[in-house]
Amino acid sequence: MNLGRVAISLPAPGLDARACVELAAKAEREWGYDAIWLAETNGPDSFALAGALATATERSLIGTAIVPVYNRTPAVLAMSAATVQQLTGGRFVLGLGSSSHAIVRDWNGVAFERPLAHVRESVAILRQALAGEKTDFAGEALRSKGFRLGNVPRQPVPIYLAALREKMLRLAGAIGDGLVVNLFPASALPQILGAYRAGGADAGRDVAKHEVVCRFQVMITDDLPYARNIVRMAFGGYAAAPVYNRFFAWCGFEDEARAVADAWARKDRAGVAAAMSDAMVDRITILGSAERCREQVAAFVEAGVTTPVLSPLAIDRRAIEAVFEAFAPARNAQ
Repeated sequence: MNLGRVAISLPAPGLDARACVELAAKAEREWGYDAIWLAETNGPDSFALAGALATATERSLIGTAIVPVYNRTPAVLAMSAATVQQLTGGRFVLGLGSSSHAIVRDWNGVAFERPLAHVRESVAILRQALAGEKTDFAGEALRSKGFRLGNVPRQPVPIYLAALREKMLRLAGAIGDGLVVNLFPASALPQILGAYRAGGADAGRDVAKHEVVCRFQVMITDDLPYARNIVRMAFGGYAAAPVYNRFFAWCGFEDEARAVADAWARKDRAGVAAAMSDAMVDRITILGSAERCREQVAAFVEAGVTTPVLSPLAIDRRAIEAVFEAFAPARNAQ
């Protein structure tokens, strides 16, 4: 069974930063994982955690999937990425994305405007800075002049981009070094990869062999109704957020997306959960027995995902470790 370059996602539910570092070390040394991808919402800061992981691991790739381009300036992103790349000795990947209205506008008080421009121009400034050049850029949304990085890393920092729909996927293909995706059915992968590769082709690039990083929400359980309800509670807000609501409709869940948006507008949280059908939940998450979960992830790998990133839907460390153990490269290689 081909699980691709299976990786773990941190932070994990209920674990503080120190526990995450301990878990990463165990994932590398005992379970055989060689990649750790960091999500950033309202928990540990990704760059601080990445720095700690750099000293606790020896060979694992450490990537962000993702940090937003809105709440740190390109100069700050460049300093952070360069620092982590130096600490890891070349094992770091900077994953960027536009994030969402809730995180950018509501939490950080920053206008969530012109996401394509923000991503495109952030990458342009970062590439200047990480190359050791003095920045000289003025764009539609961002500008930077005269900044020169004082700690240029010896190894280049790959920049992966997160994308949901056509325009951002094409931009990612045009300027990114890899793709980050999540929360979609395998049936939508051809149109996702098609848009990414078309963007690359328009820019004169062949991106067919780029890494495709996909975070999967995973619960190993015999109680599927319970697991589905956990997904509904955890991701109802995502499904209602404008960027994800439009994405789910684009992926073929038009009825569910419309019903979720209507319920959200009425402030009917129960209605939001009810609007997420069993079929939708089952196709965008990985739920069931360990064997069934592995089979589902393998199907995504067969369709084109290169790097499945396991994000446990769990409430305690034992359940989190059960997911990582079930997919452990050291175990599944035997």
